[in-house]
Amino acid sequence: MDKRIPVVVIKELGETEKILSALQAYGINCAEITFRTACAKEAIALAVKLFPDMNVGAGTVINKTQCEEALKAGAKFIVSPGLSVEVAQLCKQNNVPYYPGCVTPTEIMQALDLGIEIVKFFPSHIYGGLKAMKALAGPFPQIKFIPTGGVDSSNIDEYLAWDKIYAVGGSSFVKEALEKMEK
Repeated sequence: MDKRIPVVVIKELGETEKILSALQAYGINCAEITFRTACAKEAIALAVKLFPDMNVGAGTVINKTQCEEALKAGAKFIVSPGLSVEVAQLCKQNNVPYYPGCVTPTEIMQALDLGIEIVKFFPSHIYGGLKAMKALAGPFPQIKFIPTGGVDSSNIDEYLAWDKIYAVGGSSFVKEALEKMEK
């Protein structure tokens, strides 16, 4: 599994193929398409159709309705900036991985109560990055993290060197892939 999860914002449906093609050419076979735009649901459905072997998920999913739309569109995983019990339950019912944003011991305990052991640590650079995650791993050794926010080519190796990192997320991977494709 590629440990890079590009956070993809599709502003117009027509961008979907170009962005995902660039990611694949860059060696990334995963995309977290965010629910920050009106065409997110359609972009996920198109991505799943055009790139059936790519691990396409939905990001910035903040409620049950968005989760239902993402799952119906074919999302293979769901990511939230925070923890939603409704989203967690819906993902569990559909056997789809859910990575909620958790940065405090209380949030991690809530995730564990829901059977979740992989959490998004967002925004990583604001909440203390690797140092904070290492402190949280003490009382929660079963937790794996997906730091997002402030992760880029300058620090990715440091994050990936730690065994508690499941993957790293970031929009910088999209920018790098598009720049490489344009060269």
